[in-house]
Amino acid sequence: MKLTTLISAEELARRVAELGTEISAKFEGKRPLLVSILKGGFIFHADLTRAVTIPHEVDFMGVSSYMGGTESSGTVRILNDLSQSIKGRHVILIEDIFDTGLTLGYLRNHLLLRSPASFSICTLLRKDRTDAADVPLEYVGFDIPDEFVVGYGLDYDELYRNLPEIAVLELSGD
Repeated sequence: MKLTTLISAEELARRVAELGTEISAKFEGKRPLLVSILKGGFIFHADLTRAVTIPHEVDFMGVSSYMGGTESSGTVRILNDLSQSIKGRHVILIEDIFDTGLTLGYLRNHLLLRSPASFSICTLLRKDRTDAADVPLEYVGFDIPDEFVVGYGLDYDELYRNLPEIAVLELSGD
């Protein structure tokens, strides 16, 4: 396996701070709920919640569509649901990566049925894919090529989440 840095730790820190500023400005006077998709989004969520300067709450959902490989299985499973009602709340769904859009499209539709006051999506990474589902993304950290990436919470078979940067993982030549 070969790892090649795509986005440095410094670039990540700078962009997360900018996203925190944008979210703080948009939701000034409100108390948004930042909902992280586990496991991949946990590091991004932790850094983003520190960058959001207004009062806010956090919650988590466990969702899976990869099952240990490098491509989506095509089936979204909710492993852990929210711990509170989102009715009348300003919900910001925090995701690590927008790939096919399958997971985010499913979760968006699922959570909108719970009547939030507003609903937006913040993704750290958006892959350049022509076949991705049409899901509105209000906040995007970085646009990246259609490569399999790890680090900063993203994994391959539960490995590499601890990398401080985003790296392209090449499986050939192991």
